[in-house]
This record gives sequence, C-alpha cells and structure tokens, in this order.
Amino acid sequence: MSEKLLELLLKKGKVRRQSAGFSQIEALLGEAILDLEEAKKIKDIAERATYLLAYMAMLKTGRAFLLLYGYVPDDGGQHKTVVEASGSLLGEKYKEIILQFETMRRKRNELTYEAGTLLSGSEARRAFEDAIDFTKMVLKEVKRKNPQLALDFER
Repeated sequence: MSEKLLELLLKKGKVRRQSAGFSQIEALLGEAILDLEEAKKIKDIAERATYLLAYMAMLKTGRAFLLLYGYVPDDGGQHKTVVEASGSLLGEKYKEIILQFETMRRKRNELTYEAGTLLSGSEARRAFEDAIDFTKMVLKEVKRKNPQLALDFER
C-alpha cells in the first residue's frame, strides 16, 4: 500500500479522511454485487448496458475499499480519484486491474458524453469479468478486517 500517494491526494484535496462503519461499506458492496447480477442477466444481449453496469460495480467497490481505509473522494473528479486511490491502496500486485479500471473509466466517459462511441463485445465481456474479480478481491479484504461480513458473491 502506498501511503505516499494517499497523502498527496489528501494534500491536494482529492480525498479526505472519513471514518465509516462496516454497514456503509457493506451497503456499497451490496449495490456493486446487484449491478453485477443485473449485468450477468443482460451480458449476451446488451453490451453497452453490461459495460456500464460493470463500471458502476467497480466504482462502488472502489468507494467501499477507500472507506475501509478511512478515505472518501472529495473533489470534482471523484471517479478518477477512486481509481487512483484504489491503485495506491492495492499496490503493484494489482496494477493490471487498476489499469483496466482506468480504461473503463475513460470509456464510460466517452459512452456518456460523446455520440457514436464504439464498444466491442470483447470490451464488455472483459469489463464484466474484471469487475467480478475486483469485487471479489475487495470482499476478501473487507472480510479479513470484518469476518462477520454477511455478503457473499458467487458468479
């Protein structure tokens, strides 16, 4: 975990410290799991919707992960901040999934704000799979800190 980047984000006003109970963290993770369950139902018929739900699941999971360590995004670029801070907390071992999270963030912006953005079926499938992996990884970390966590996520 890179406390150095988190301290820099704190100084720049991109994150702030906030204590949170496990119920808040569990609620965000529950919403992320719901997004993934809905994405699973439509993944073969609605690629754009699958992609957007997968991204939202990653964003909610990232926010829950930040809360677990006592941080929340606090700037106008909260999505980017969640990606950066999540990467800082996870470290080099999870660099690949954070790079994918950033790619998804950018693509979600294009899909939201620009007309005619193309999205391939393979992009939607990868986003869905990565969102599942990220959510499972964060759930494991949360359960390590709070073994009483009631959430489970099975594909």
